[in-house]
Amino acid sequence: MRSPKALLGVTAVVTAALVLAACGKGGGDDTGATTGTLDFYTNKAAWEPDFTELNADSKSGAQIELKFTGYSDAAQYDAFIRQSFRTDKSPGLFTWQTGPQLAEVVKEGLVAETTDIWTKAVNEGWVSPGLRDTYTYDGKQYCVPMNIAYWVMYYNKKVFAEQNIAVPTTWAELDAAATKLKGAGVTPYYQTSTLFTFPWFQQLVAGTDPALYKGLATGEVKYTDPRIVEIMKTWRAQEDAGWFSDPGSTVDPAVGLKQGDYAMINFGSFFNGSLDGAGMKSGEDYDMFVIPAVNPALTNTPVAVESGPLCVAANSSQKTLGLTYSQWWMSPEAQTAWSKARGDVAFNPKATVADPMLQKLGTTVAGGGHETFDRYYEATPTPILTVALEQFGAFIANPGDPLPFLEAIQAEADKYWAEKK
Repeated sequence: MRSPKALLGVTAVVTAALVLAACGKGGGDDTGATTGTLDFYTNKAAWEPDFTELNADSKSGAQIELKFTGYSDAAQYDAFIRQSFRTDKSPGLFTWQTGPQLAEVVKEGLVAETTDIWTKAVNEGWVSPGLRDTYTYDGKQYCVPMNIAYWVMYYNKKVFAEQNIAVPTTWAELDAAATKLKGAGVTPYYQTSTLFTFPWFQQLVAGTDPALYKGLATGEVKYTDPRIVEIMKTWRAQEDAGWFSDPGSTVDPAVGLKQGDYAMINFGSFFNGSLDGAGMKSGEDYDMFVIPAVNPALTNTPVAVESGPLCVAANSSQKTLGLTYSQWWMSPEAQTAWSKARGDVAFNPKATVADPMLQKLGTTVAGGGHETFDRYYEATPTPILTVALEQFGAFIANPGDPLPFLEAIQAEADKYWAEKK
């Protein structure tokens, strides 16, 4: 995930590097090797132990071992990757971002196509067609998902039991649960005014109309659209009802859920680790559920997905090796090993996940009746995202007429899309 401190500075660095890359694409001739040591570059330096653990499986399953090079600074990493495209050091495998940043390098022809890999994965039932859409540009696929996190609702099982609340399966039931909790003196939802200010907005918009949500990401829908304004008014009504926690609280979110400071928290499926670390036991002290659609007429329930891609440089001397690894990566064997190393949900529903809760979630979302959509953080162009996070945070801290907040975001959106014409 992009760090908030890097958001402002990355755009200029990336733009300059992209110009250089477009001026002279370098790289070396593809050796055609399908086994051996694969150079892997990532902005997730802290994940080195996980990939090191995985090497034993990739050596036996694909005869490929990763040579790990990690970066901790997002801006430095982005600049390095961009510049490498015009040299003979183009990476055989590297991590990137979905959304607009992936679209840029695809447009420039800098990353290798993976359509055949995705076709096989979908046909084998290894991945949902909805996730494929995240990696599709002009009908072709590029990169593969390194990891995914589904944004769901975690809840304190003790609190739900005390209030005799069943897991909501409709938005009306979710509202009823929030009303009952508040009446009993329990704050229904966690919320913060810093960084993670977007989850409830994305849930309300996508859960009302997925096409409306996607339109914001492409500029086809304005933030001042009357439909968006009405959705924000719903959010404000919930704020006024006291359904959300103190947005300025410094209590760790996992600790707050454990203490019963609030009954529910909308977070990515990686949050299991934080809750376990806070002393809560999966399936006993806490559980999760897919958030129902706001609009009961929707055929499929929208589920926000956060996905970070593994990509291969189109002009890398290790292109074939990188694509061979990518194909193995999509398999149940690889995803079982990766889930064990990371302790997270697997995008492949046929993989085995140690945590039964995460295993069930992956199978549920990949099954019928659900439709994934890109998390707002990745779907939104960086300049617009920066302003939106600030405005959502201001709205959360001091709820009021939503239109001024939306107008501020739209002003930046107008500027951004005008420059893209």
